[in-house]
This record gives sequence, C-alpha cells and structure tokens, in this order.
Amino acid sequence: MSLASSSTSGRVTVVGSLNIDHIWQVPELPRRGQTLLATAVERQFGGKGANQAVAAARQGAKVALVGAVGNDADGQRYLEHLAREGIAVEAIAIIPNCASGAAHVYVDPRGENLIVVNRGANAQLDAAAVARLLQPADVLLVQLECALVAAVEALRLAGTRRARGMLNASPSAAAFPWGEHPIEAVIVNEHECRECFAHTPAELEKLSPGARRALLAERKLGHLIVTQGAEPTLHITGEGLDSVPTYPVQPRDTVGAGDTFAGALAAELAAGAPWPAALWRANVAAALSTLALGAQAAMPRRAEVEAAVSRVAARP
Repeated sequence: MSLASSSTSGRVTVVGSLNIDHIWQVPELPRRGQTLLATAVERQFGGKGANQAVAAARQGAKVALVGAVGNDADGQRYLEHLAREGIAVEAIAIIPNCASGAAHVYVDPRGENLIVVNRGANAQLDAAAVARLLQPADVLLVQLECALVAAVEALRLAGTRRARGMLNASPSAAAFPWGEHPIEAVIVNEHECRECFAHTPAELEKLSPGARRALLAERKLGHLIVTQGAEPTLHITGEGLDSVPTYPVQPRDTVGAGDTFAGALAAELAAGAPWPAALWRANVAAALSTLALGAQAAMPRRAEVEAAVSRVAARP
C-alpha cells in the first residue's frame, strides 16, 4: 500500500447536523433504571455533520457545511467556531424560534460511549433547503443525524452535480430508501452494518464474491466501507474485498472517531488519493482522535497524521 499523501486539496461539501455536546464522564455506561454520578462534565461543539466538516478541513480540504442552527447564542457561537476552522458557513440556515441541536454524551473510563441527541434546528433542514444551499464539491458527504428527506435529496443531487456522493449511514435509519439513488460509497460501523445490510462484518467476509456484488448492486452502491474499532476496516466493491489495517493506539475516548474517519476519507478522496491510501490515512486519523477527550477537540490536523504515517513507514 502506498503511504504517500495526496498533493492538492479538494472540495468537500458536508450536509448534516450541528449540536452542542454535553459530555459526561461516568464510572460506567448507565443501565436501565440506573442513576450515576458524573465525575466531570464539559460542553463542546459536536454533531455528526459539523464533526465531519471539521475533520475534513483539518486534513486540508476546502469545506462547506450545509446545515441549520437555532437563532440562539449556541447557534451564533457555532458559526463563529466553524469560521475559525476555515469552513464556509454561508449555507448554514438560521432557524427562528428554534433551539440549536444538542447531544448528551456519556463516556466510561475505557473510552466507550453512549449518546442521546435532540435534533433541534437540525430537523428543520428539508429537501428544498438542501437544493437551495448545496455547494459545488468534489465529494459530497452526508449522514443521517439530520432530517432523512434532506439527506436523501443531497445524495440525489450528488449525481446531477458531478460530485462523489458518500453516505455515513449513522445513526442507521430503517426508513432510508436504499437503491433509490446511486451512492458511490457508504460508511458504516459494525453495528450499523448489521442493521443496514442484515450481515455482520464477519458474515460479509464469508459471502461469495457474487453474493457481495449482488448486495451492492441491489443498493446501487459502488463501495461499502465497514469500520470495526481497533479491527481492520473492510472495503467491499464489486471487484472484491480488502482489509485495511488500523493504527494501534491505547484509546482514551472514542467519541468522534467515526466522524474523524469519514471526514478524513472524504478529504483524501477529494484530493485524488486512491482508495487504499485514503482508507489507511482515514484509519490513522480516526485512531489519533481517540487519544484525547471530545469529538472536534480531539481531531488531528494533517501534520499529525503525516507524522504518524511516517512513523509506520519508517519501521523495519
């Protein structure tokens, strides 16, 4: 696998959510009916759309974000924060009489997490707004934390605007209209893989090449990427299945690792990197993001990823 980085930046447009994250450090993840005392609480910028936009921008992409915030102090602070990250915010709608989105994130000492989201203004982003606000891009990256109609419209428009449409099918949505529009790439984790495709990653590996081709063809997918935490990332296409190694770390907090992977992958592909190199570097970025607390706060910059990739390349 070539470890060389892409030499030019590309354009990434992200359609998705913006939330204020309330992060609770807890001794264990809460069970039904259980009351826990938090050991620490923080407020940070989050939401899968904004997270992935920040991840892509920190890897050198020119990023625009299509989304919605409330006409409140949290929304204004968020716009200012994104502008400081170098992200174009002109396509973020400000919704009157509506609160900005929020999430409560519970993190245990092992770095595992549980997340509850209130969509707030994110739910007001509809198909018409997406069609009006969508920015030109090499890669269009969408998640499912915003209104489903907005995500579907964005993916439909990708095909008409010569953008590579990518869907991070998270959180998984039973109502998503698979096969309605072609999608170049879908990213899921091992749990979402089972929910969206009725197969675990191990079961996908055991399918015959013909069965995997049929699965992709039925859903009109070019690439299916399955992340598995510390285990290798699967890359499934009509030509076959590849397993891309992860970068070994001792995680402190896994919040935002999936968003880091998606944003970094979009940035690499937008810049023209081939799939194997793009997936490897996205794995490295995701691993580095687990070394600090929070989502955006922990996302590495391009120089950090370059340094980590160089360390691997330099090993005997």
